[in-house]
Amino acid sequence: MHALELTLILLGASIFMVSLLRRVGLPTLVGYLAVGALLGPYAGNLAGDSEVVRTLAEFGVVFLMFTLGLEFSVSKLAALRAYVFGLGPAQVGSTIALIVLALLAMPAAWVEQVVPGGVDWRGAIVIGGAVAMSSTALVSKMLADNRELETEHGKRVFGILLFQDLALIPLLILVPAMADGQGGAWQVELGWALAKAGVLLFLLLKFGPLLMRTWFLRVARARSHEMFTLNVLLATLFFAWLTGKAGLSMELGAFVAGMLISETEYRYQVEEDIKSFRDLLLGLFFITIGMKLNVAVVVAAWPTVLVLLLAPVLLKLVLVTALVHATRGGLATALKTGIWLAQAGEFAFVLLVLALNARILDEVAMQPMLAAMLLSILVSPFLIRQADRIALRVSSQEWMLRSLQLQRIATRTIAHQKHVIVCGYGRSGQSLAHVLEAEGIEFVALDLDPDRVRLATNAGEPVVFGDASRRETLLAAGIHRAAALVVTYADTPATLHLLAVTRELSPTLPVLVRTTSDSDLERLRAAGATEVVPEIVEGSLMLASHALALSGVPLPRVLKRIRSIRDDRYQMLRGYFHGADDRDAENIEETHQRLHTVTVQSDVAAVGMTLSQLPIGSCRVTAMVRSGRRIVDPSPNLDIEVGDTLVLAGTVEQVSSAEANLLRR
Repeated sequence: MHALELTLILLGASIFMVSLLRRVGLPTLVGYLAVGALLGPYAGNLAGDSEVVRTLAEFGVVFLMFTLGLEFSVSKLAALRAYVFGLGPAQVGSTIALIVLALLAMPAAWVEQVVPGGVDWRGAIVIGGAVAMSSTALVSKMLADNRELETEHGKRVFGILLFQDLALIPLLILVPAMADGQGGAWQVELGWALAKAGVLLFLLLKFGPLLMRTWFLRVARARSHEMFTLNVLLATLFFAWLTGKAGLSMELGAFVAGMLISETEYRYQVEEDIKSFRDLLLGLFFITIGMKLNVAVVVAAWPTVLVLLLAPVLLKLVLVTALVHATRGGLATALKTGIWLAQAGEFAFVLLVLALNARILDEVAMQPMLAAMLLSILVSPFLIRQADRIALRVSSQEWMLRSLQLQRIATRTIAHQKHVIVCGYGRSGQSLAHVLEAEGIEFVALDLDPDRVRLATNAGEPVVFGDASRRETLLAAGIHRAAALVVTYADTPATLHLLAVTRELSPTLPVLVRTTSDSDLERLRAAGATEVVPEIVEGSLMLASHALALSGVPLPRVLKRIRSIRDDRYQMLRGYFHGADDRDAENIEETHQRLHTVTVQSDVAAVGMTLSQLPIGSCRVTAMVRSGRRIVDPSPNLDIEVGDTLVLAGTVEQVSSAEANLLRR
């Protein structure tokens, strides 16, 4: 089939299936898998499993791992080392050991029922390694989409996935070595590959941050968006190629490249530029996975397929849950981790195909296993969506944690009347909060970024961690006592869900919504939005003016406040606390402003100085927290005391230099 015809068929089928699934609220990944299964060589055979499609699909996983690397800096990865090198080896090693022991200990007649033709110790190791793998592409995307990367179970899931990717390296060397009968030669080859991997990763993590910062600083100075995007693609593919040449997976190299860029101030612009490439190519990847499903085998050998589907899923679910629980993870966290990792992985197909080529397994045994693994990936999104509900049913600890979270929110708002609920504390949310604070309007902000919540809380701002789309969260935030609710994030599907919950709880509450697309205006208004306001800075000013008016501030005073902000060249709106979901930074220059908090210790030279005497260069002190009280625009003559928290505004370099000077002994 001509490449253009193949592209048209895949695009048309994907658009139809994804649109259909979005209408019923199902993950788009299921649609891509279904397209592959229906159009692949074992079903409609309208789109052959071509080499070009497979190559492009591999790039999809590469770009996914790159964007995940952007979420995990080197310091964050170091914080996950207990999960990567603790839980990871325990999960992979115990899974392989249990599968090998089970297959070798079972009577031959039983083995024949699930693995036609039987299996020896080599095949048992291959099957064990395949079962140990989970779907990095599917699980990582769902973690990012659901904003669960920073949760307790999310960190454990991602740590185990990283080790699974690392464990693939020795398995890829071991399988052909077992087939060739190289004796002890494979041990030398394996040791050499691991040594190369260690040296390469050490060099990349040691010298990579400086290289990446210097590289992208030069690119940013060119002030060319095209040049910037080209260099992002080059960095991603170069690191993937480098690790591939060293005998590692390309995905690992792309992940390291993302981590290195996450240490720079360009991470948000980079992620926005790469997003379109990632989503398109990742869709192709799942289509190629779906093409491997032979529906005829599923129908003809459904008892075998059912056993091969349920047994590994239940084994991994129980095993991972037990391991996490044994390492001081709560039962709810352990159970959710097990559910997220219970499915098969895309790298399992790589191992099975390698074993087939090495004649360790035969085609008759392969098809039922492939079908079962594909079905496990297909049903996994449905199971993952029920993880929270299952955890709440079996664990009283999860109920307690949810109750504590709601209690924190309720404590912040219990004394509030006619306050504003701010959903999302990104750039627009913080801009709105500053205006509300200047007018003395009480508010509470809900956000799901733990880093941003921590920074803002340290600065004395009324921000709490909570999902605004949940009924109980809005009730704890005092929705029945609020003057208005403002949605500051530009995510139309999430906003529509939030509006439905809000209108159910409080039909008359004024709700203000931010959006980026004019095409969504009518949908949002029809869903219950009182007013829909477009985009960032001007959008923030409009949200502020509406919120002030709804809170009872006279209109002339509202107009005066907005006019004064414009006259001050938006100074109040320039700095903001950075979080993981700041995708829309419009400026990639080194002069970009941000907010940062510094707490003054007892043994630093700054104690006793006035604000005007502080060695902070061009930075501004926008606020101060003293004894739990927040002071906005403090006087330059105010003396610095031990324990004061200063909110600095400036560029990355200015803030870093000012912090170093303030903490100097």
